Amino acid sequence: MSTTPRIAVDSADRAAVDGRHIRALAFQAVRMEYLRHVLSELSLLTAAGCRALVIGSGRGLPARGLAQLGFEVVAVDPSPAATALARDADDGLGITYLTSPAEELGLPDGTFDLVYCADTLEITERPQAVLAQAARVLRPAGVFVYDTVNRTLVSRLIYLGAFQAFPGTRIMPRGRYAAHRLRRPAELAEALARAGLSAKDVSAFKPRDVRSLVRATRGRRRGTLTDEQLPELVHMVLEQEGSPAVTYLGYAVRRA
Repeated sequence: MSTTPRIAVDSADRAAVDGRHIRALAFQAVRMEYLRHVLSELSLLTAAGCRALVIGSGRGLPARGLAQLGFEVVAVDPSPAATALARDADDGLGITYLTSPAEELGLPDGTFDLVYCADTLEITERPQAVLAQAARVLRPAGVFVYDTVNRTLVSRLIYLGAFQAFPGTRIMPRGRYAAHRLRRPAELAEALARAGLSAKDVSAFKPRDVRSLVRATRGRRRGTLTDEQLPELVHMVLEQEGSPAVTYLGYAVRRA
């Protein structure tokens, strides 16, 4: 007889369903694809001595990806449990892991060439504070890259319904997402401008086939799929010309 899986964010228990980690695994390839595109556009891809900060780093996947591109990386997350898991998974890449809220980083001004914001803008009640902190720690002309969730009917069905309410597909704790914390690209562009950041791009991304996302979440809940099998099944694809129905990536540059 099947049992209801335990839903737990930032859990070291491999039997627990950690929707935050599932999401990070599914997003990693498309995040890195977009980062390489942005860095190439800005001639930062092969720049020596560049420093990057990852806000909302979780178990460290985005931070390790940036370190593998040659950045000196600091990874920040508000969860001590996530920070500990990131340290345990470290591959000797020299990443500095810190526990800190995104709204109050406690890092020096103007010390990073790149800030990547993951798993944060759709969670925080204070997005303007997050953006202000990101802008503060960036050097002039530094780049801010992010991914987040649009506020649409489809995104509400997925994030508020499928991911945290519907019994067969639930992978997140209830209340992690709320409609008012999902933000449209135009709203975010205005918030970026108020923080001294000039928005340059928005690109949609989504599963190649939404049915594969359903199969992946149900399979992970049942224990028939491992975390490591999820990314290939979900297969997120970038749509640089697309209008984001659910998730989107973007970047902005700090004004001098």
